[in-house]
Amino acid sequence: MSRPRLVAKLWVSMALRMGDLAGTPGAVLRKGDADSGGVLVVLRGREGLCVLSRITDPDGEMAWIRATGGAPVDQVAADAYVARQVRSDPDLWVLEFDAPHLRPPFEARIV
Repeated sequence: MSRPRLVAKLWVSMALRMGDLAGTPGAVLRKGDADSGGVLVVLRGREGLCVLSRITDPDGEMAWIRATGGAPVDQVAADAYVARQVRSDPDLWVLEFDAPHLRPPFEARIV
């Protein structure tokens, strides 16, 4: 059985607040469904960008994958990935953080 999950809007607010506290400012690029929307996080680093996608692991726990791969990508590649995902999931939230080392400002288990 999966654990209860925060509604998307509340989770987004928490992530943005954590970014502010960590000195890693963030912004909502796209609002999704307030209750059950998925989340993509764009990390803007010194060497490029990385897009993280929130998933649920087989144990029902929240985790993240580097959706654009292990290496940083350019703006065009990140934008293309986000656009494809938004086309297939119109309820999707998209956040962006200035993250020089491509690490999210919130607790994230990356698989």
